[in-house]
This record gives sequence, C-alpha cells and structure tokens, in this order.
Amino acid sequence: MADDLRLVDVQTEHLDDVLRVRSRSFGLLEAGRREEWKADAQAWIAGRRIVGVMDGDEVVASARYWPFEQWWSGRKVPMAGVAGVVVAPEYRGRGVGSMVMRGILARAVEHGYPLSALYPATTVIYRHLGYEFGGGRYRYTFPAADLRSLGGKEVSVRRAGPADAGRFLELAGQLHSSGRSNGPIVWPEAKVAEWLGEDNSFCYLAEDGFVVYGWQSGKLRVEELIAGSEATARALWAVVGSGSSISTDVDAYLSPDDPAHLLVPTEADKNALIERWMLRVLDAPAAISARGFAPGASLEVDLDLDDSELGANTGRWHLSVSDGSGSLTPSTSSGDALRLGSRGLTALYAGTPLPAVRKAGLAWGGAAADDGAIDTAFSGATSYMLDYF
Repeated sequence: MADDLRLVDVQTEHLDDVLRVRSRSFGLLEAGRREEWKADAQAWIAGRRIVGVMDGDEVVASARYWPFEQWWSGRKVPMAGVAGVVVAPEYRGRGVGSMVMRGILARAVEHGYPLSALYPATTVIYRHLGYEFGGGRYRYTFPAADLRSLGGKEVSVRRAGPADAGRFLELAGQLHSSGRSNGPIVWPEAKVAEWLGEDNSFCYLAEDGFVVYGWQSGKLRVEELIAGSEATARALWAVVGSGSSISTDVDAYLSPDDPAHLLVPTEADKNALIERWMLRVLDAPAAISARGFAPGASLEVDLDLDDSELGANTGRWHLSVSDGSGSLTPSTSSGDALRLGSRGLTALYAGTPLPAVRKAGLAWGGAAADDGAIDTAFSGATSYMLDYF
C-alpha cells in the first residue's frame, strides 16, 4: 500500500470524488437521488460521520454511518449503521477497504456507539474486522384478497403525513418494548417525517397502530405495519388489501414472528426474500448494560474476550444477568472461562445459540453446564430489520 494513502474526514469539496467512486461501485445515482444524497452528506460531514482514504489530493475510498438506535430484547441500544463503503476499482485488493473501515469503526467508538451494523456486499472483509451475521431483513408475499378479507371495520383509520412522525415512532417504540424485539432500528424523526411526505408513501394511522405502503414494480409493498391489537392489525392489513383489484399480491417487510403470519388465512409465498445483515460489538460493557435480557434469566459467568481490532474489549470479564438487565465488569478470577473472539461475542449478543457458536469455532472453553443459562439469557424473538440503509 502506498505511503501517501491517508485517512481523512470527508469534506464538502470531496463529495464529487466520493460520488465518482460510488458510481464505480454501485452504479450512477439518478439526478433526484444525487441531490438527496448530497443533502444527507452535509449531515454526515457536520457530525464527522463520513471518512475517506486519500491518495494525494483525491478521495479513493469512503465510508459513513447513520446515527441509529437498535432494539435488543425490548431496549434501545445506540448503533452506528455503516453504509456507503466504496473503494475505487484500481485500489481494491490493496487493503484500502480495511483501512477505511477501521477509520469508521474508530470514529463510531469515539462517538460512543456500543454497536455497529451493516449490510455486507461481501462478508470476508467484515468478518476479518469482527462483524458477524446478526439477523435478516425478511420480505414475504401475501395474496391481496386474503388481506382485504381480514376485517377490522370497527377500527377508525385516517390518512397520515409528516406531522405524525413523532406518533409513528412512539407507537413503534411501544410495540418493540412490550414485544422485546430484537434488531429493528430507530431513524431520526426528521427522516421519518421526510418519508411520510413522499408521493409514493401511503400512510394510515389508527389509535394504536399505523401502516406505510406504496407501489413498487407494479405491486403493493408494505414497508412497515405496527399494530397494538388484533383489531387494528386486521384493519390496517385490510386497507392495504383494498388494492386487490389492481395488485393480486402484496409484498411486506415483516419479522418471521409477526402476527400477520397467524392472521392471514393462507401461507405466505414460499419464495420469501431474506437479506442478511451483520453486527459488531464495539464496546462490550456498554453493549451489555444497554441491552435487555430474557425476563427471569439469572446468570453469573466469566468470559475471556479477545478482540484484535478493539483492544478495550479484550480481557477477563464477569457477566451478570438478572431482572432483565445485564452488566459486564472486569474479573480477577483465574479459572476456566468461556472464550470468545469479537465474532463469537457478536453472534451470542444477537441470540445465536451457543452450541452453534461453538461448532463454528467461535467459542470454546468454560463449563458446559453454563451453556443453557447463557442461551436462556440471550434468547428472544428472531432478530430482524425492516430497513435497508
């Protein structure tokens, strides 16, 4: 790697370079999307959330992150959502991708994020940096006529718009908290309001729920549906299904555990789309203390962590879980302990059963008798996201 390659904070004058690299990585942006991208970039620059690699006076790689929160067992954990990782073709295979990713990870740690997540174009580089699969983004297809028949006519539903963004976030928060959700992300309210104002966003609000859907490739697609009761779920799905005379099928982004699978009379199409996303624990003690744990779980166990990228996580720790909360504190004990690298810790955090983590060679040591209690503590609903970023 050339000596003059260096990490920088991307500034406004670098954005044309970043867009050139992006077009060589993902294709050209449409004119309207280009202006939206540049507007978003000003927030990334102001928040020091976009970094680049420069060769001379040209940016040849960049990465950025969104300031999210993510639900884990019904509690919100700050999460840096990494996106826009691009490297100019002539610099690939020279360590530039790892360089820019280490830069964005360091920045997320500096800004106090316990977690990071991303959708990988390739898993190799991200696993090398400590990421592991955390969950999926699931899209199911239902017959529109089945949705239309669900009823719920006694529920009052009205059109919604940008002014309702706060209420949408409040309702989603209530559902994810009570349902002890794993994985959904929380966008800034201003961004939610922007989406609710888009021409192709059909937004409806009930007292305890909402739906956002629109047209995509000649088919109706549900982006999010939140319902606090059966009646509201039926009413909102029926609103979407009312388009059955035009769209015979409805695509919907949902959790595999969503009640819709139990309400709709016929099974969703078997060709469900699953996009996997990866997670990375950046600050192990902070990530454990912010996360929720299974109600009633009780655990006292030592962990030996080895994080080659983020040394502050490395060492002997004591994991304590009770009353739905956990803590990770330094331990001075010298006995055998469960040993985990960064990928193993992340997989466990995301609810991957410990036997699977062990069989993948990502965990070893410790007392086998503790495995069941550890699994119980980290267990919960299937990890999922609704959003691609």
